[in-house]
Amino acid sequence: MNPADSARQIDVSFSVPQTHRVRFTRDVLGDECEVLVDVLESSGDTPPRVQFWVDQHVLAARPDLRERVRDLGKRYRRRIRVVGGMQVVPGGEDVKNDIHLLERMLKVMNAADLDRRSYVVVIGGGAVLDAVGFAAAIAHRGIRLVRLPTTTLAQGDSGIGVKNSVNLFHKKNWVGTFAVPWAVINDEALLATLSDRDFVAGFSEAVKVSLLKDAALFEQLCRQAKRVRRRELAVAMPIVRRSAMLHLDHITQGGDPFEALEARPLDFGHWSAHKLEAMTEFELRHGEAVAIGVAIDTVYSSLALRLAQETADRVLGCLADLGFAFDYPVLDRRDELFGGLEEFRQHLGGRLTLTMVRGVGQPLEVHSVDRDLMRRAIDRVATYARTPGEFATAAS
Repeated sequence: MNPADSARQIDVSFSVPQTHRVRFTRDVLGDECEVLVDVLESSGDTPPRVQFWVDQHVLAARPDLRERVRDLGKRYRRRIRVVGGMQVVPGGEDVKNDIHLLERMLKVMNAADLDRRSYVVVIGGGAVLDAVGFAAAIAHRGIRLVRLPTTTLAQGDSGIGVKNSVNLFHKKNWVGTFAVPWAVINDEALLATLSDRDFVAGFSEAVKVSLLKDAALFEQLCRQAKRVRRRELAVAMPIVRRSAMLHLDHITQGGDPFEALEARPLDFGHWSAHKLEAMTEFELRHGEAVAIGVAIDTVYSSLALRLAQETADRVLGCLADLGFAFDYPVLDRRDELFGGLEEFRQHLGGRLTLTMVRGVGQPLEVHSVDRDLMRRAIDRVATYARTPGEFATAAS
C-alpha cells in the first residue's frame, strides 16, 4: 500500500467503560429508600435534579407513590432535588404506540432543566421503561436513567437490558437506542399490585433464558411452575432474581451488548412473539406472546434439530403449568405470521439468524427455516391445549 494511502485509512478499536448497577430490595420507596438515593450521585456540591415518571396503571393501584416520592424529596433535599412533580404516562403498549407521547416526554424533561448529570427515575412495566428510557436516551444525547421495574417480566428480563424503544409502522421497537441504564432496582413491593395474569407473564422469559443458559433453573421451573402460578413469593422471587442475573451476565460478559453481531440469543422465540403482539393489536401481553414463541421454536428444534422430544414436551408442560395458553386463533394466520421472520431479519440486518436449541443449555444458531416443519410446530403448539394428554407434563 502506498504510504500516502495508509495515512488516509485509520481504523482504531476502542471501548467505552460502562457500569451496570443492579440492586434488589423489598421496599425501595419505603424503608429501603436510601438504596435509591445512594445511586443518585451528585456532581460537586450541587444536588442532582431528579424527575420521577410513573406508569398510570401502577399509580392507580398505588396512589401513595406520589406522597412517597414527595417525602423522599423532602427527607433527602440536601442530596437530591426532585423536580417537575411526578409525571404520569399510559401503561402497557399504549405508551409505545403513540409517537406524540415521546415529544411530550421531551418537552417535560426540557421544562425541568434536566441535563446529562440529572436523573430520570421511571417506575413501571417494561413498555413504560422502554418509552421513557428512549426519551431519556435522546435528550441531551443521554440523561441518566434509573429503572424501577414493576412487573416480573421487566425485573427478570427487559428492565435489566440496555434497550429503549417505541413502536412505529406497526412494528415492535422500530425506533430506539442502546443505552446502559444508570441503575436498575428490582423491588419486591412494586410487584404486589400485579394481576395474576401479569405476574405469571414474566416467567416465560425465565423459561427462555433457562433453556439457553441454565439447566438447573429449567428443572426448578418445571418442578415449581404451579407454585409460581399460585404466587408463592418464596418460590417465585428467587427465579426472578436468577433470570435477572443470567440476563445481566449475558449483557456484560457475552461480548455483544449492543447486538452488533448476527445472533441475538436472548431473542429465542421472539421472531413470532413480536409478530403475534402486532397481529393481535397488542391484546397479547409480551410475556404471553413469548411463551407461544418459545413453545413454537422449541417444538421446531425437536422436529428439525434433534432436540429430544421429551425436552420439548417438558417445555410445553412447564409453560402450561405456569398458566400460559397456546390456542389463539391468530396462529391460523400462518402466512402473516411468517412475515415475522423477515421483520426479525430486517431489525438486525444481514442474513436471518435465529437461535434454536439442541438441548437445555445448548443454543444453536440457524440461518434458514424449513417452513413445512415450522408449520407443523405451530400446529402442535396451537392444538396443545385441546389435546394435552398427548404430551408429557412438567412435574408438579
